[in-house]
Amino acid sequence: MSRAQLALRVSDLEASITFYSKLFGAEPAKRREGYANFAIAEPPLKLVLIEGEPGQETRMDHLGVEVETVDQVNAATSRLKDAGLATFEENDTSCCYALQDKVWVHGPGQEPWEVYVVRADADALGKSAGAHATGDGCCTGQAAEEAPAAAGCACGQ
Repeated sequence: MSRAQLALRVSDLEASITFYSKLFGAEPAKRREGYANFAIAEPPLKLVLIEGEPGQETRMDHLGVEVETVDQVNAATSRLKDAGLATFEENDTSCCYALQDKVWVHGPGQEPWEVYVVRADADALGKSAGAHATGDGCCTGQAAEEAPAAAGCACGQ
């Protein structure tokens, strides 16, 4: 099963967890310091909450499509390259409490999209080479100019 992913950067993680638990009638599938995700069955959605700065308005962090296998990530990579899109691949990357393989592209408004598979859970936050379009480093605090232009935020998990 594939499902869409929406990652939001929120200023009040606990209030956001409470709100989205009520909205979707589900508790988070994973909670870590500054992080929570919901694996919602209906509608199929991975909702990721990443703690931002206090008082900051909630904003879209990145978008994604979670797939089941590495082969599906590889097929998406080939399809995106064949379509002429600039891609950035991350394999065996540990970020946001998961080991993942992924490919990143940017939409016409510079919105970062990832197609990814979770290979294993991880106990640590981890680091990724990617940085999202706003210039914030994903998980690492690195600046956008330190990462390839096609990279997106890699906090899909």
